[in-house]
Amino acid sequence: MSVTTRHADGGTIPSPTLSARRRQSPGSRRRLVGWLFLAPLLAVNALVIAGPAMTSVAYSFTDWDGINTPQFVGWANYTALAADPAFLNALWHNLLWTLFFLTVPMSMGLLGAYLLSRIRRGRTLFRVLFFVPYVVATVVSAAVWRQILSPTAGIVPLLDSFGVPGIGGLNPLGDPDLALGAIAMINNWQWWGFLVMLFLTAMQSVNPSLYEAARLDGAGPWREFWHVTLPGIRPTLVFLFLMTIIWSFLVFDYVYILTQGGPAGSTDMLSTLLYRTAFSEGRAGSASAIGVVMALISAATIAGYLVIRRRLRWEV
Repeated sequence: MSVTTRHADGGTIPSPTLSARRRQSPGSRRRLVGWLFLAPLLAVNALVIAGPAMTSVAYSFTDWDGINTPQFVGWANYTALAADPAFLNALWHNLLWTLFFLTVPMSMGLLGAYLLSRIRRGRTLFRVLFFVPYVVATVVSAAVWRQILSPTAGIVPLLDSFGVPGIGGLNPLGDPDLALGAIAMINNWQWWGFLVMLFLTAMQSVNPSLYEAARLDGAGPWREFWHVTLPGIRPTLVFLFLMTIIWSFLVFDYVYILTQGGPAGSTDMLSTLLYRTAFSEGRAGSASAIGVVMALISAATIAGYLVIRRRLRWEV
């Protein structure tokens, strides 16, 4: 329906206002419907994530025990962390943990996925075997490994009874020099099979014609892997590198269940230090500062990834 406007001399001119509004209204309605569907998620995000995050930032500038009225202390919590040996010790352990999980599980996952992609029979069975540890509850697997590594009833006295040299009296979870590595290997036992599944899925999406072209050029298995497989799975590989760094600074469950940061702080992480500071020592303000530092590390990791992606002009 067109609307006309009568001119002063008696003529009429069409008014496109109504028809224009009608042409624009379907798109506007779609956008409105989209925002309406998104609104509950945004509300939950604000309530569960954004709100507590902003509150933690505010509390990090206070002296607060978690119950009484917080007292503003400015940057005191952060300056105290910079000089706190326990914080620096936990940060160092997180860096070592990150280095380990960026190398050992990644290499094992890539190798396992590549070997699995070369076989045709039994692939489903191997997938299940690799993935089973990942679906076992952390509490269950930690309890099993604690028993396995027990110096009195686990594998240590068994190997000692077979005469394995240097094994007698070994306590992997009780020795400050061995505890962190022992927990890392336990976590790796659960984690690397999951990486195998992700890498295998990515490898199966690589164009087979690229492998055929590489073979025609005389490429062997190693050159195929280096020049075809790795570039083909780069999006998955980079994403897992990024998430591994972030997850490594959030590790808590295995450490707390197996050693609670001991012995003598040899397995302390930022997360276990935060938990102990907040709930055992009653210093919620300092714990909030630790949480903010952990969040800043994750944000810096993501920002660094975006900068590298832009400079290298990665499409994905």
